[in-house]
Amino acid sequence: MPGDPSAMRIPVASLLAACALLASCGGSNTASGTSSPGAAKEASTRALEAGASALQDKPPIEAINAYLDGFHFYSGSPQMQMEAHHYCAVLNEELIQCVIYDGNVKDAKLMGVEYIVSERLFKTLPEPEKALWHSHVHEVKSGQLIAPGIPQAAEHALMTKLVGTYGKTFHTWHTDQDKQLPTGIPQVMMGFTADGQVDAAMVGERDKRFGIATADKKKQREDIVAPAIADGADAWQQGRVVQLADPTGTQHGQPAGGK
Repeated sequence: MPGDPSAMRIPVASLLAACALLASCGGSNTASGTSSPGAAKEASTRALEAGASALQDKPPIEAINAYLDGFHFYSGSPQMQMEAHHYCAVLNEELIQCVIYDGNVKDAKLMGVEYIVSERLFKTLPEPEKALWHSHVHEVKSGQLIAPGIPQAAEHALMTKLVGTYGKTFHTWHTDQDKQLPTGIPQVMMGFTADGQVDAAMVGERDKRFGIATADKKKQREDIVAPAIADGADAWQQGRVVQLADPTGTQHGQPAGGK
């Protein structure tokens, strides 16, 4: 049952372990589109980095074991869309946390976070809180959400795990707005819920980079049961948009420089 936490109890971690045996795990094909100011790293900085890498443990980072690629838009402004590279850690069978970047290369910009919960946990949230969360049914069933670099069977298992979950996403660095630095205020992001909403050209360009076809992913997932979406999620579709006003005057609901 979609609301049963056992619906998320799939041995995804063991399946994802196969990714470690692959050459690239689907990464390093999407450069950051943001060029930020700052002096180049000095030799002393590089030496400190090397020492820290060799000597310091990083348990929270090492817990990240899944890479997802999908698309977001600003809550209340579905025309403002961008690709989002998620690096996720499974905290338990009903809670996943992800850091989001604008690319999958070493200098990609950290642009946000997403928390993912089971349907059971989502239903425990207060009604006003639910308006901040989006469903994942369409993202999974449409093939928009992918897990690059892992075997198809592992990806299918992961998507079966995610289809009934809910995400709460904030972007903190608005790289789509030609921001050289993470200025402005965090914005609430949403996921797509129906065909025809996402920019087909953006999806096509992503597919070309990863050597996949979203249409093929959709067909491969026909057997994944699409649960009913819980009341309160995707509130923007009912006109209940929650967004944060930006004191810097940035208009996140329109293209950079637009009016």
